[in-house]
Amino acid sequence: MSLDVPVTLAGLFVGFVVGLTGMGGGALMTPLLVLFFGFQPLTAVSSDLVASLIMKPVGGVVHSKRGTVHWRLVAWLGLGSVPSAFLGVLLLRSHYAAAELQHLVKHALGVTLLAVVAALLLRSFISRKRASGQGSAPLEVRPVPTVLIGVLGGLVVGVTSVGAGSLMIILLLLVYPKIRLSELVGTDLVQAIPLILSASIGHLLFGAFSFDLTTSIVLGGIPGVYLGARCSAHAPDAIIRPALAIVLVASALKLLGASNLLVALVTGSMLLAAVASSLINAQRARARELPMPGGE
Repeated sequence: MSLDVPVTLAGLFVGFVVGLTGMGGGALMTPLLVLFFGFQPLTAVSSDLVASLIMKPVGGVVHSKRGTVHWRLVAWLGLGSVPSAFLGVLLLRSHYAAAELQHLVKHALGVTLLAVVAALLLRSFISRKRASGQGSAPLEVRPVPTVLIGVLGGLVVGVTSVGAGSLMIILLLLVYPKIRLSELVGTDLVQAIPLILSASIGHLLFGAFSFDLTTSIVLGGIPGVYLGARCSAHAPDAIIRPALAIVLVASALKLLGASNLLVALVTGSMLLAAVASSLINAQRARARELPMPGGE
């Protein structure tokens, strides 16, 4: 076995982000492997999926012990996602030649990353509109839309290794707006385990899995997730999530073949918008803290 130290350090960083924010695993690791380390897209997707399969159950066990997993939702999601994830890998391998396949995966990954960023923004908007006490009533499961969410999520993950968290959690929020946030995260994490297992089996059989690459990712990712989770209570969320969105947009644009000038203009504009939004929110917070006229 050959350990790739730079990849292990990248796995440590990505694992830390995942532990800190609960998102960004495949969305960060796969583009890093393609853009910065020069791995073929299919190799990056295959190896990252198998690495995720090793790390996901840790968080799933924690949520299961806390009682924040809706098992009926997990079952209906798995009914759609498990076969569709495996089918996604089969469709890729059976319809495209090797060079064409790498090109397709690279562009599919770019489009998916842009969808993930849109999902992050939508999730923030929905969270602000929700009352923290929602979800006390029993959740009524809707089988058909839940299975369809699983089918869509499975196909996306099977092709790109991205979307098990960010995309599917938004779709679940739209279908189940009153679900408790803790239960939403726990359910999404647990349902991702059989989904990623199915996609991983497909990539082990028909993809371009690299044992050395997967091992290097896992050796950095496991301690990274642990450290990130330990720091999550003190994380400045208003800084981390916009930074994550900017990194994902830059990665997506490069995967789609955008010029360095376009990437710089788009990410620079996003950075300015994030800074402006932060300043406005800080000013509003200070205004709320000021005493009312005539008060003591």
